[in-house]
Amino acid sequence: MRKWSSALLPLSILLVLVALTTWLRYVTEFPEVRNDGRNRHDPDYIISDVRGRKLDTAGNLLYILTADEIRHYPDDDTTDLLKPTLIYLDPKRPPVSIHSVHGHTSSQAERIELWEQVEIHRAATAKDGPLVATMSELTVLTDEERAFTKSRVLITQTNSWVQGVGMQVNNKLQTYLLESAVTGQIESHFARKKPLT
Repeated sequence: MRKWSSALLPLSILLVLVALTTWLRYVTEFPEVRNDGRNRHDPDYIISDVRGRKLDTAGNLLYILTADEIRHYPDDDTTDLLKPTLIYLDPKRPPVSIHSVHGHTSSQAERIELWEQVEIHRAATAKDGPLVATMSELTVLTDEERAFTKSRVLITQTNSWVQGVGMQVNNKLQTYLLESAVTGQIESHFARKKPLT
């Protein structure tokens, strides 16, 4: 009986050491590092002076997207744009162009994030002057011809101006909806100017 109890202490110490060694092995094992470049966010191509056109299924032009430079990243299939310009040309509506210093697109360019000196230019019509909207950032849903921002916006048209925070744009309806803190000065088309005496 005495021999069994004296062997119990070294045996329990040995079992504890085996358990600790096994635990340490799993804790200190590092995941296998892949060296195929899939985890890196490096561009696989860089192109300068880019001009792309998007057509619908009937072959009608939806929009033109140009940029001074694009960088495509294969790990998430996105593209960075330098000085992008998005142009909508519809024979029934005045042309609209959107410019910025930087942009970032999803894989099919159905969503474009624009930032730094973002401007929307809508050409003049027979009854209205050109419209210019400026903001710091804008998200464009290209195929839907819609855009939105949460930043401060200034819209000018001839002698009228309006500003606010946040905006929803619908190019098909030609609407610009400011969301909050709206102020402005609108020139009336019907007001007659008095001649100077």
